[in-house]
Amino acid sequence: MLATVSIFLGFFFSVNFLFAIFIVFYERKDVSSTWAWLIVALLLPYFGFLLYMLLGFSGRKTRHFVNKSKKDKEIYEEFAGNDKIAIDDISLKNRKTNVLSMPNSERFNDMVYLNSNSGRGELTLNNDIVVFHNGMDKFGSLIEDIRNAESHIHLQYYIFRNDALGRQIIDELATKAAEGIEVKVFIDGLGNYGHSKKMFKPIVEAGGNFQIFFRPFMAKVNFRNHRKLVVIDGIIGYIGGFNIGVEYIGKSKRFGNWRDTHVRILGEAVKTIQLRFMMDWNFCSENKITLDEKYFPALPPVGSVKMQIVSSGPDTEWDSIKYAYKKMITEAEKSVYISSPYFIPDESIFESLRVAALAGIDVRILIPAKPDHPFVYWTALSYIGELLKAGVKCYEYEGGFIHSKVIVIDDMISSVGTANMDIRSFKLNFEVNAFIYSEATAEELSYQFFEDLESSQELTLEAYELRSKFTKVKEAVSRLLSPIL
Repeated sequence: MLATVSIFLGFFFSVNFLFAIFIVFYERKDVSSTWAWLIVALLLPYFGFLLYMLLGFSGRKTRHFVNKSKKDKEIYEEFAGNDKIAIDDISLKNRKTNVLSMPNSERFNDMVYLNSNSGRGELTLNNDIVVFHNGMDKFGSLIEDIRNAESHIHLQYYIFRNDALGRQIIDELATKAAEGIEVKVFIDGLGNYGHSKKMFKPIVEAGGNFQIFFRPFMAKVNFRNHRKLVVIDGIIGYIGGFNIGVEYIGKSKRFGNWRDTHVRILGEAVKTIQLRFMMDWNFCSENKITLDEKYFPALPPVGSVKMQIVSSGPDTEWDSIKYAYKKMITEAEKSVYISSPYFIPDESIFESLRVAALAGIDVRILIPAKPDHPFVYWTALSYIGELLKAGVKCYEYEGGFIHSKVIVIDDMISSVGTANMDIRSFKLNFEVNAFIYSEATAEELSYQFFEDLESSQELTLEAYELRSKFTKVKEAVSRLLSPIL
């Protein structure tokens, strides 16, 4: 009996030791992630290895994304070489010039340069945007634009539900495909796991194209395409937080009202959104999109809004959106307003927020009171608690579920997109954000932020410190494991 136990313990130790060696030396993850997985290996022998293969192992997919990055670069260089986009070269050559033409905005020149250099987010001029704060307005506009399409419709979403709204949009797209309009629909494999691709059969039968980013049997929790983009005729672009489904128009029993933010864009920025869709589509589809003139028509000036479309993910060299978030926070002189459904900042963002608050900047963070992922919520509270001590104000939205990924700085510049304020968005998911240099847009987003605060409960330091011991334990464990959640 003792011999059997000794053999078992020896095997147990050997498996965990090999698992630990694999984690530390094979993939060379960042330190926090490595320690988190080592704890999992210690506490959950054998099962921990299975979790790692599902959640943590990069393997062949990472190499795929390196190849994707190279191909994306080739497409981008050909795109830029053909002069298909008007780029403000002055912003890249002389950062002392006030390239944004906004009062007291010189300090943001370095941010413009950062976005261009790290995320290929070229500064585009003469854009016009409409901001949507609810799903009914957003989808009403989108459906109308789909009906009026004359050349092509490129649509990319993380989640596309097989419900009343999803089927309505499929019917609209199938109708346009039957008219001879080019229709391409691109969805994520995990975001739509369990949904049969048969739901898109009407589009395909009408002559349209449908593509999945990593089909369901290949899907992993990591490396998800979280981008939400639409381009119509190369003239109209959509980007933001809404997926497609009735829950996003407030018809969910679980969440009720759904608060999100999306923007409709006219102008030069649509070309960079088109390019982003093209790169992702060509990675997964045999039916490649070429740099044809019909996808990048000449666009007359339609407005005065300047913006940059910035992408980040396993297919980019830098954590571009995280860098831009950090740059926004550090450049703030008066206020930082952040709305994010998931708040798990890495150390650099966390320190930037704490320093800003200690320096007297009005830092306010809005998160949902109804979490859809409890572990994420408890982790967020652990960070919020420390920020409260530095003077950050935190609010929990009680008017439904808030899904907006918005940052507004000094009522001057803002960001709207798909990236949450969390490690998963910074490191693992494919994300895309619009960084908008417009006082009018920033003021509108700030106004909506304070409207949301009217439906929120402020979490004070006094209330936070009265939380139960059980809640403290949940926070501690969740934060410890947050690098792998």
